[in-house]
Amino acid sequence: MPILVNLDVMMAKRKMSLNELSEKVDLTLSNLSILKTGKAKAVRFSTLEAICRVLDCQPGDILEYKE
Repeated sequence: MPILVNLDVMMAKRKMSLNELSEKVDLTLSNLSILKTGKAKAVRFSTLEAICRVLDCQPGDILEYKE
């Protein structure tokens, strides 16, 4: 899949665990894990906005397109 999810990279830069992000974003741990591993088929803008707010980053820091 040409869309890469770099959520784990941003979490490491912010020294934040998946559990902590899950609580702050108000998303279940399993759904956040699916997104982190790149297995998600879609992501809501509201979810992306919440993640970017908590991690203090831009959507392009989390999502990347590669051929």
